[in-house]
Order: sequence, then C-alpha cells, then structure tokens
Amino acid sequence: MKNIVLGAKMELSRRNFFDYCNLTAGDFYKRDRDFLIELADVMQSFAESDDQDVLVINVPPRHGKSRTAGKFVEWLLGSNPKLKVMTGSYNETLSTTFSKNVRNTISEVKAQEDAVVYADIFPNTRIKHGDGAMNLWALEGGYNNYLATSPTGTATGFGADYIIIDDLIKNAGEAYNDRVLEGHWDWFTNTMLSRLETGGKIIIIMTRWNSNDLAGKALAELPQLGYSLKHVNMKAKVDGKMLCDDILSEKEYERKTKAMGIDIAEANYNQNPIDIKGRLYSSFKTYTEMPRIKRIVSYTDTADTGADYLCSLAAAETFDGELYMVDVLYTKEAMEVTEKSNAEMLVKNEVNYALIESNNGGRGYARSVERIMWEKHKTRKTAVKWFHQSKNKQARILSNASFVMDHIYYPENWKDKWPEYYKAMHAYQREGKNKHDDAPDATTGLAEILTDRSKATISSASAW
Repeated sequence: MKNIVLGAKMELSRRNFFDYCNLTAGDFYKRDRDFLIELADVMQSFAESDDQDVLVINVPPRHGKSRTAGKFVEWLLGSNPKLKVMTGSYNETLSTTFSKNVRNTISEVKAQEDAVVYADIFPNTRIKHGDGAMNLWALEGGYNNYLATSPTGTATGFGADYIIIDDLIKNAGEAYNDRVLEGHWDWFTNTMLSRLETGGKIIIIMTRWNSNDLAGKALAELPQLGYSLKHVNMKAKVDGKMLCDDILSEKEYERKTKAMGIDIAEANYNQNPIDIKGRLYSSFKTYTEMPRIKRIVSYTDTADTGADYLCSLAAAETFDGELYMVDVLYTKEAMEVTEKSNAEMLVKNEVNYALIESNNGGRGYARSVERIMWEKHKTRKTAVKWFHQSKNKQARILSNASFVMDHIYYPENWKDKWPEYYKAMHAYQREGKNKHDDAPDATTGLAEILTDRSKATISSASAW
C-alpha cells in the first residue's frame, strides 16, 4: 500500500510542477502555502502555453523565487532531457551555484531505501558521464543542456530553449546606477536574446529595484517588440496581511524594514522601485481636447555636450495661464541637424514666442534657427529671443516642480508621441545623481515663461 501511494505521488509530480516541489522539498513547499502553489501553477502554465514568451517574477526575499526556479529547471529537464537551458545572474559565482544545485539534484544517489530521489521520479534523465562541469553540463541523449553565465561571462556557441535570468542587481548602489542598468539591458538584448531558439521562453526573476531594471525594461519594451508577457508580482505585505507568516512574520518584517530604510524596504519586499519614491514629478496632467488659446510659446535648452539632449518644447498658453504641450524635440543629433528640425517645429506649430538659452553656443543656434525660418519657410511670425541662464539648474527645477505638475498638460498619448522625453520626465530624481536633466530643465524653462515676468513678454526691439 505504501509503495502504491508513493508511486501515485511520483506520477503526480511528473505531471504537476507543484506536486514535484512538494514531494522533493515538502518542508518548504507546504500545501498550505498558497502563494507557492500559485507561483508553481503559473510557471507550469507558462511552460505549456504556446502564446506566452516571457515570464517576469517579482517575489520578496526568502520566499523561494530562486529555489523555485531551480526546481522548475529540474522538472523541465525531467520531462524533456533534450531541452537546453541557460541561466544568468549578476556574477559567475551565483549562476554557477544555481547550476550546481540543479546538477547535484539530478545526480543524487539514494542513501536510504525509503527516500525519494530525482532518479526515482525521472529515471531517464541522467548527467552524461564526463560532461558534468559546474557551469556547463549535458544529459545523456542531449548536448550542452545547461549553461550558467553572467553579464561578464560568455554565451558563445550556446542556444537555449529556456533563458532564466535570476537577480542581476546585487545591491542598492547598482540599482541607482543608470550605466549598470543600461549594461544589463544591452547584455540581455544583444547577447541573451540572440541565443534563444525559435519558440524558446524567457523567465526573469528579480527584486524590483528600479523602474529601469531588467524586469521594468522587459515589461515596458518587450511587448512593443512583439513578445507576449506574463507577470507575477507578489508583495510581502498587502492590506496588513503578510504573504506568508511562517516565512516572514509581521514583527520580523517591521524590524527589517525599519533597519534598511523605506525606499530599500519597499523595493525589496513590496516591488516598489526605489526611483518611484524619489521621483520629483509624482504625476502629470493630460488632455484630450485643446481649450481656447492665447498664444503658442516655446523654450529650447541646447545640448551642453555630445552626451546631452537638445530639448525644445512648444506649448499652447491659455487665457487662464495653463500650458498645453503640443510638440517636443528631444534629440542628441548635431546642431546642424537640430537647427533645421527646430525651425521646422516652430513654423509647423505657429509659435509666437520662442525663448532659447544662449549658454554653450545657444546664441548662434538661435540666429541660425531664425535664419532658416526666413530662408526656407519665409516667415518671421515667431519672435525669437535668447538669454543667458545664470540661475542654478537644480534649484530652478525643484522650485518649479509643483507648477509643472499643476499647470502643464500633456496629450493622453504623450508616452507614445515622445517616448524619450516621457521617460526622462518620469525618471528624474529629487535627490541623487541624474544622468540627464535636459527634459526637466527645458520644461522648467517653459514654466518660467509664465511665472517669471522677465521672460513672459518680448519687445519688438529684442526680436530679430
């Protein structure tokens, strides 16, 4: 009878991923831990689906996300020993540890007669003799079934049916570093995606640190590239209730979160990226219809260096002192290109008053823009004025933030119309180092046209 029951359990574990977890690690994968059942079921459904390409998993620390990913690889290889799996973590040590745990589970030898080992459940899946290195190994009947790598490692010559990325960010310092985050995305898109076989699947497992971390970029950008995504997002505490009290009690949660600070705690335990709390602009107003307007105004911040953006904005000023954004030029192109596109933007939007910062060559830029408007478009309708911006940039941006949020309106689809500008405005941090401040700087300048009397009007003598 006992053997019959055990045989039934092993058969269930071959069919259902959670049953496999429960049978092989029942001390953690308990049947009263609903969140683990949900996670396992989502992963199995993802594996069996023909129309889901990417699974993003955000789960709090110590709640088994990495462990479950390892169990999932074991279960997948048990069902199909020919599968090829590639995993990546923030360094070779971590990814190799993940690999070694899977390999050792498959190789485990029965120590007691009544113990259940992997070979009992999946007798046809075995490590190929002489091909069981820690970070690259194969199964009997397969070839290079598993590779563990990292952004500094290699994936040359390896194709994968499953790519699993597990915690690329190792600490808060990396989470605040735009260059590190961009490097992760470049590695993922240029290296890992190129190794995915046709019909292959991607699993990204992360603590949500930053809106631009790999999980955030994947959720925002992969659907636009044609990938179908599934997202598992679990918080440690929701409406006063813990996700799993016996893994993390409320008392322990409060102690840990108080010690680490609210921004780090929210990222680690509740999937709220640290940059959201630190964002300068908490909200933006939008519009679907343009009200009656008084005039069209523009503000241009020319690029200081080749790494900066030129940002030129055009907005409709209403009779009650509101601004409705109508056009954005946000680019790293050279001045000889932007002079023409900026002139075209001012003409196209029938701008009445254009203010251009004269710092860093802005005076010559302003002259060129007005010359092009006359020579190419035969119009002097736009009054162009330049000025030297002597006020502290950060102080200006901070002091005008409320006005920007309360009195500047954007088209409802501005995320699609001006995606780079949109991202720059949403990502700008109140404190800390910002890689770019061109968008908030120009937007602040636009606001100052209404709030600063010295910039509000232009006399005919100051126009060209």
